[in-house]
Amino acid sequence: MFGVCLRYAKDRTEAEDNLQEGFIKIFLNIKSFRHEGSFEGWMRRIMVNVSLEKFRKEQMMYPVEDLARHHDSKLSDDILAEISAQELLLVIQELPPRYKMVFNLFVMEGMSHDEISREMNISVGTSKSNLARSRDILKNKVKKLYGEAKKNNNTA
Repeated sequence: MFGVCLRYAKDRTEAEDNLQEGFIKIFLNIKSFRHEGSFEGWMRRIMVNVSLEKFRKEQMMYPVEDLARHHDSKLSDDILAEISAQELLLVIQELPPRYKMVFNLFVMEGMSHDEISREMNISVGTSKSNLARSRDILKNKVKKLYGEAKKNNNTA
């Protein structure tokens, strides 16, 4: 569960706080678990909700950005072959908070833009825009990492 909290937090300390708050909610509400689905999935959802609550309290939402600016270009297989999963997770952690939250909810939790808009109190358009922007940022950071790695390999 700490990994789930860490994915949504700005740093390790916030993730620890969210984890503790999540476990308190789990213990206080354990009677409401209906044994429909896995207990782990139920706990995970609570941890995500705790992270969302904290995010909503601390972050100011911004208006919808122009989606036309964000074209959906694919990363080449060469770049993806060069970056490790750990490096990719670190790059995701560096996203601005609102982009990281939407990206994680969409990609990691499999939520739709409708669900994200309800959970984060933003419009569907803002959710889509934030996801597109987060992908652009990730793409550029991965390209930069790849370029630096390739440059270092050529000089070695």
